[in-house]
Parts: sequence; C-alpha cells; structure tokens
Amino acid sequence: MKKILSIVFCFVALCAQAQTLDSIAQPDSLSIDTMSIDTLAIDSMLATDSLEMVEEVIAPVVPFYELWDENNLSDIEMRSLDWSLRWLDTTFCEAVYDTTTLPDSVYKARLQALPCVIELPYNERVRAFIVRYVKRSPKQVARMMRMGEYYFPMFEESLCRYNLPDELKYLPVIESALNPTARSHVGAAGLWQFMPATAKLYGLEVNSLVDERMDPLRATDAACRFLSSMYTIYQDWNLVIAAYNCGSGNVNKAIRRAGGKRDFWDIYPYLPRETRNYVPIFIAANYAMNYGDEHGICKAPIEKIMLTDTIRTAQRIHLEQVSATLDISMDELRRLNPQYSRDILPGGSMYTLCLPADKVGDYIDMEQHVMAYKADSLINNRRAEIDQAKMTSITGAYRINGVTYYTIKRGDTLGGIAKKFHCTVKQIKQWNNLPNDNIREGKKLKICK
Repeated sequence: MKKILSIVFCFVALCAQAQTLDSIAQPDSLSIDTMSIDTLAIDSMLATDSLEMVEEVIAPVVPFYELWDENNLSDIEMRSLDWSLRWLDTTFCEAVYDTTTLPDSVYKARLQALPCVIELPYNERVRAFIVRYVKRSPKQVARMMRMGEYYFPMFEESLCRYNLPDELKYLPVIESALNPTARSHVGAAGLWQFMPATAKLYGLEVNSLVDERMDPLRATDAACRFLSSMYTIYQDWNLVIAAYNCGSGNVNKAIRRAGGKRDFWDIYPYLPRETRNYVPIFIAANYAMNYGDEHGICKAPIEKIMLTDTIRTAQRIHLEQVSATLDISMDELRRLNPQYSRDILPGGSMYTLCLPADKVGDYIDMEQHVMAYKADSLINNRRAEIDQAKMTSITGAYRINGVTYYTIKRGDTLGGIAKKFHCTVKQIKQWNNLPNDNIREGKKLKICK
C-alpha cells in the first residue's frame, strides 16, 4: 500500500512535497460548460453570453503584487508575508542604484532579448511595474529568485509536457509570490491561486481534509491543462493570461465591446481593472526574474535546507501520530504537507506523505507504532463521526455508540427496512421487542449491528 519515491532536494520553506509526475491523476473527459468550450469556435462564443457563467467559476483575483506595499497589508496578509520570508535571509538583498534612471531603450532591449514565445511588448504600464518590482520590492524579488530555483524546474517540466511556453512559469510569481499556502480574500489558494470550483473542474481534490490546490505538482498540472484549453480557444497568449485572471466571460465581453478585435492591447480599455494590470505585470515579472541581478538584487541566502522523501499510503493518518513517534515538529510536517488542511491524510485511496529523508526509514520500521499512537482519539473516533455522517446522508439514520437509530417513514415496512440495513426482519423485531410486524410512522427503530 505504500511506495517510496525518489529523494529530492528542497527548501523547508517551500512546503512542497516531492512526488512523481506519473502519480498525478489525469481526470476523465469533462462535461462541464467551462471545458466544453474547448471545442467551440471563438466566433460562436462571442455571439452569445452563455459563457458569462464562467465568471462565477474563475473569479478575478487580486494578485499578490498588489499586496506588496506593507503599509496596506491586512493582518492575515502580513502573516502570509512573514511566512514567505521566514526561511530566507533577505537582509542584504537591496537594489544598489536607482532603477528609475534607466532609459526606456534598456528595458525594451532586455525584454526583446528574452527567448520567449509570448510577446513581451514594452510601454509605460510595463515600465511602472518593472520599477515596482526591482525598486520597491527588492526583498520579495530576492526571495522569489531563490525559491524559483526549486519551483521553476517543476513548472518547466509540466509546461514542456503540455507544449506550453516556458515563460508561463512566472504566472505563480504574480499569483502567489511563490507561496504554496497563499490564500486570497476571495477564496483562491495555492501557487496558481485556483478557485475551489475551477480546481475541482480540473481534477483537484478540495474538501474539508484535503486541498490539492496547495500541492505544487498537482496544481501545476491542473494549471497547464487550463492554460492549454484557453489557448485552444483564443490562439493568443496574452488573451489566455487575461482569461486566467478574470475568466473567459469577461474576455469575451471585452472582445465584443472592442468590435471583435482580438489583441490584448485593443481590448485593454474594456477589461476589468485588475486584468488591465495583469498582462503588464506578467511582462514585468519576466523582466524581474531574469534581470534582477542587473539591479543589484541578489538571490536570498538559504537559512535551512533539507532532503525530503515521500511515501504513498492508503492508511488514514493524523500528522500528530507521525510527529510524536518520529520526533518531527508539527510545524515542519505542515510545511511539507500543506494540502492536508486538518492534519489528516484521509485514507481509502493513495495519498502522499512528505517527510525529511532521514525519517523515511524510521517510518517504514515503525509504521504499526505510528498507526497505533493515540489511534482512538485522533483517528478511530473521527472515523466513527464520518461513518455517522455518511449513514445519515444515505438512510436518514444516525449512529450512537455502535447502534443505528432509524425513524420510520410513511410507506416503510419491516422487510424494506431490513433490506436497507442488511439484516433480517427477525433481528429488527428482537432488537426493538416488537410483538408483530406492525410499525408506525415517526417511531424510531434500533439497528444493533
């Protein structure tokens, strides 16, 4: 039931588990409206408002670059920023000269020199965001340059698999500032800032226990499939990037209002404000990640590194069981396994547990001890609660201390109830001291099995 995967090098701050790409589940063909648009021509989409529902699925999200002015951060945003800087020392990573004095020709030439498929034109909006990156936020750029050493190869591998432009790896820079546990005020989460509905649409598990939007590999795979489907529609990467931010419905309306023009800069005035900034900031992110050193920004030094390894298991596990038996702090386990919202691997199907590499052997040797540690309070009792909820949703019954209680409904018979609970009429009569087969609506029956 478990499989040891290859050892990978990572930073503790990355909160990313290492798992093989072939373990990423590929969803079956999707019949939901957002996916069905892959097969439609853009002209037919522009002739109708039927896709405006997509805006509810892929809502506009204010990217993290808008939160970088520390004077405007909320408490929760400050905590997110504190997290992102915790493991990297950025004390000495400052721009050493005023970048605003560079002539436009330098910025333009540097952008044109990048080996990109996506057009990266230069204008005053792009310049404003370049300056915002390299002059106002050098510490964040330094941190992302360092963290990019881990994340960008991961992104590049997935982008290559789907034949997508390499430069799309910078989208998470503006979406989440490369923080895998980032959450926006509208409910988007993870490196790629998926909304819950979009995540489920692309096969990510999002529920009370698991949020795969925070799983870097699975979320990256889902993002590549989304970007690929959008390109099938628009055949223009700037429009795809705009749709990633505000949804197809808003892009389609902007195209209609621009008289059918399909160039981002032509439809620019008709897009939502955040999206008007989104493509320029994407271009600026490409510049900052490639030319930060030209502005005196060094990669943030690493305070702590570790080797990690992963185990695939179908066992239901609480991270506290692992923490106590293997002597790993809960904070460290949570950083390595950010997708488990309540510290629980649900079990029942295969899930990945990321551990420090030197603890994997201990886990294998002590697996039974791990499972037994506080099993009743951490796992078994919780399992009973989940079984109860499941039973209630199916039969209208509830379960207490091993006994199921069922309320008799109009039209019920003892034979029908016995069949529903996989027992016999005789057993039900014995459990409830019934002298005959007569039952009355509203009364409760005990099912003692």
